[in-house]
Amino acid sequence: MKCAINNQIVLSHALEGPIAPHIGLFAKSLSEQGYALRSIHSQVSLAACFSRWLKRHGVVLDAITSDHPSRYLQYRARQVRLYPGDAASLNYLLDVLRRHNMLSAEKILPRRLTSAERNTQAYEQHLRDARGLARATIINYVPFVRRFLQDRFGDGPVIPSHLSASDIVSFVRRQAPHLHPKRAKLLTTALRSFLQYLRYRGSIKQNLDAAVPAVANWSMSSIPRGIASDQVRRLLDSIDQYSVGGRRDYAILLLLARLGLRASEIVSLELDDIDWNSGQFSVRGKGGLRSHLPLPKEVGKAIAVYLRHGRQRCTSRRVFLRAKAPVRGFQGAAAIGSIVRHRLQCAGIQAPTCGAHQFRHGLATDLLRKGASLGEIGRLLGHRSPETTKIYTKVDLDALRTLALPWPGGMR
Repeated sequence: MKCAINNQIVLSHALEGPIAPHIGLFAKSLSEQGYALRSIHSQVSLAACFSRWLKRHGVVLDAITSDHPSRYLQYRARQVRLYPGDAASLNYLLDVLRRHNMLSAEKILPRRLTSAERNTQAYEQHLRDARGLARATIINYVPFVRRFLQDRFGDGPVIPSHLSASDIVSFVRRQAPHLHPKRAKLLTTALRSFLQYLRYRGSIKQNLDAAVPAVANWSMSSIPRGIASDQVRRLLDSIDQYSVGGRRDYAILLLLARLGLRASEIVSLELDDIDWNSGQFSVRGKGGLRSHLPLPKEVGKAIAVYLRHGRQRCTSRRVFLRAKAPVRGFQGAAAIGSIVRHRLQCAGIQAPTCGAHQFRHGLATDLLRKGASLGEIGRLLGHRSPETTKIYTKVDLDALRTLALPWPGGMR
């Protein structure tokens, strides 16, 4: 006996089991997430088989837990071949049922935290709530502090008053040689921040942050590797703007190349951030600070074409969405780096790096050559410190040689 679901999916067997009445809701949710019909059919068939298995084991709807999908897949693996997305599909099925109050929320006892983990969590909350630091900064600081406390106190109680300058110095000396110089600098900054927090809280009386050794930070040791303007032109010309993915990627690359946006700023860009009437838009920069930028005609046109003819319908307010289901905004800045890497490979361009930041460096270098001031470049790139912009004043010696005056009398 065949069974039709939402006038789209036809199954060869009638639906059975506790989930049977709700599989249509599951199929509808998958469709709204942008899954192709073939994928929906596959996931619905899996859900139907799962429901029959639950019935055979006497499991009613209210008794379904997060353990049941893994137990079913263990059974299924002995019958048929499993696919990589099967576990995620069944977990999403349970999420749909929970969102519609058809499954009760499970009471999962939290794992007991160690003293080091509890202290690290308290420090993380302080950075977020009291100091209002950016999420990226917190993500960078916290692992170093957790590692330091675990190294010093292990699984035992953390007693800040037992910390000494030698504990700090020895930890940095052991860790720094295994880190990139920039990460090593970040380690010492995180430790100073944590020790200042302990002193602020009254847990220590000594000024231990002064004991954190300095790490060499050669911020002006190399010229930023920026993509050349001719490579940018070739890259943009290589993109098929008649395809959905091409329209999206073309608009993203223009934001990188023409305005020097950070990958994180592009990911967080929302529909309401663009003021089409004034030709401006706002971006969320480092530390949550907002800045308003002009929207060049070329960039605005590319975004408008993508929104009209490339962006799928979605509840997300993010401007740029994933091309594959589930359709939603990008999870993080790494997605922009993946797009850049893919497009460079397709165009056969040997760029200085594979990341998105090279466009920012390339734009700044190009503007400096054309006579823009450091202040103008800094404002465009959203630099809070003039020292950050000064890095672009370094000159490649090969380029300098082309400007050198000939030696009187020629070569001897």
